[in-house]
Amino acid sequence: MKKVLIIEDETAAAVNLQAILRKVLPQHEVITILESVEEAVEFFEDESQPSPDLVFLDIHLADGESFRIFDKVEITSPIIFTTAYDEYALRAFKVNSIDYILKPIKEDDLKRAIEKLSLLSGTERSEYSSRVKEMAEVQREERGENQHVFLVHYKDKIIPLSIEDVAYFYTSNEKVTATTHSGEKYQVDRTLELLQGSLPVNNFFRANRQFIVSREAVKDIVVWFGSRLALNLKVETPEKIIISKARAPEFKQWLMSFHPSK
Repeated sequence: MKKVLIIEDETAAAVNLQAILRKVLPQHEVITILESVEEAVEFFEDESQPSPDLVFLDIHLADGESFRIFDKVEITSPIIFTTAYDEYALRAFKVNSIDYILKPIKEDDLKRAIEKLSLLSGTERSEYSSRVKEMAEVQREERGENQHVFLVHYKDKIIPLSIEDVAYFYTSNEKVTATTHSGEKYQVDRTLELLQGSLPVNNFFRANRQFIVSREAVKDIVVWFGSRLALNLKVETPEKIIISKARAPEFKQWLMSFHPSK
């Protein structure tokens, strides 16, 4: 029985992938499902964990882009990336001949990816792992370039908006809005995932799938049900900002780095 590891923070997507794997690869067993970069790093650092024969890795995880995993651990298992449409990433995959599956994942697409990997020789498998690591390093470096001004829509114009003026970014109905510290709202032609890759990590935090918040906008934190955190900002938000139990320690550490003890 071969072992499969799924790294995916969307429950519905993980369940769908498992169901398709049971049909396409009945001889494979899903050993676990991880939801974050942090969990993935801990898994591969733990020598007692079984080495997976295949890894399905979502690009955008709850605590950042999965490319960050390769900064801390080496993964020698074959990897198939899964992603919603991301032109930037897909272009990199094609250039480096790294396989990927677009969400929502379909049975035929998964079969194609599996077949492609099965045709690789031992040497090609080794080279494949190296290409994945090299591509991840390039992606991390290129996406790490911080952007300080965004072009946003205002009435019939497009104007520059400094990130220093932004209190939070919010997504709803496939639209992203930037809200300033004074409460002004502007539409942004970019997903939260792409924004996350271009914002300075010291100043902005991906709270959940709906919000990226500025540390300057944080008013206070309330301990919520199930060891989660409810975040209150200095400006009004369209819904309550909840930080998961898994991400709460990272958020606290991020906030403490801005408010060091005296």
